[in-house]
Amino acid sequence: MHAPIPVTLLTGFLGSGKTTLLNRLLHDPQAGRVAVIVNEFGEAGLDHDLIEEAAEDVVLMPAGCICCSIRGDLSRTLISLLARRVRGELPFDRVVIETTGLADPGPVHHTLMVDPVLSPNYVLDGTVTVVDSALGARTLDRHAEAQAQVAMADRIVLSKRDLTDAQACRVLEARLDKLNPHAGRIWADKGAVPVGALWGLGVQQKHAAPAQVVAWLAAPKPEASALSGLSGLSTAKSAPNTPLATASHHASDDRITTASIEVTEPIAASVFDFWLDTLIALKGPDILRIKGIVHLQDMPHPFVFHGVQHIFAPPVPLENWREGDRTSRVVIIARDIPQQDLVDSLSMLRMRPEQDHAAQGITLHTMSEPF
Repeated sequence: MHAPIPVTLLTGFLGSGKTTLLNRLLHDPQAGRVAVIVNEFGEAGLDHDLIEEAAEDVVLMPAGCICCSIRGDLSRTLISLLARRVRGELPFDRVVIETTGLADPGPVHHTLMVDPVLSPNYVLDGTVTVVDSALGARTLDRHAEAQAQVAMADRIVLSKRDLTDAQACRVLEARLDKLNPHAGRIWADKGAVPVGALWGLGVQQKHAAPAQVVAWLAAPKPEASALSGLSGLSTAKSAPNTPLATASHHASDDRITTASIEVTEPIAASVFDFWLDTLIALKGPDILRIKGIVHLQDMPHPFVFHGVQHIFAPPVPLENWREGDRTSRVVIIARDIPQQDLVDSLSMLRMRPEQDHAAQGITLHTMSEPF
């Protein structure tokens, strides 16, 4: 069994600078052997001097890079690339998929997660969203797609800094922090960024370093009153060092909400399953992203889980997790869900079911005091 091929999803609104970033990436010899999938060559505007030879829907690039135009189904394109790699015709180490400016990243996530051929052979390495610092605020005001692209990002690349004054940059960065407080952010210098800054953003591997997982789930320091006003579970009390963090939002970004939680004690499997099943059944279409590291009772290792709407990648056990750290961390980014509903939902993970000895099972309708 070979290791899955990492896939980076490159998104961003129209004119944000995705193609400039991509061109600089393909010119950089340190990028390695990269297969790049774009929507259409004419729209992408790739430098003509990058194109060396065309064959069907594949264009060979210097230094081993490849470019595919999606003239059909994305799944078929990826399977074709995989077959040529197996035959030794097109050696490459990773894939970058550049979406159209209006694209919702969700369907690409779904394709990689559920396709029976793709899921064992490809793994999402991260979503990179390019934001135009000059027009980003206006774009976010007018287009829900742009908000979703930012909300789903693992890394945000800010472009066109030379066209923006310092105050406007600070305002935009503060807004991005509220839309997606969990995404790392870097500035591009005329499309140039350190190549390594775009790779290794995901943790869907058994031997992921603990520091990498924590960074993947990084959240801002929670406000002291984050647990006030809980409805339904208002009697819940948090144990020390189990903060539930929330992020406020800009008035024009009120469709996007985010919340996260840390639980220091292992969670009962029945509680976790009941919480996740309930959340997805009731709110699945509105979940932009949900991710976390979870320690379950009676399990030797924690596992990482990651989903978009109701579709989830297979959970990955972290076999080299540091001993003694049993804290679970979960992050939800949603659209059109009141933030308080996310807070209430996550609070369920602190509950502990009572044992029903007569039935030799768990009674999920009866909960004892939380951890």
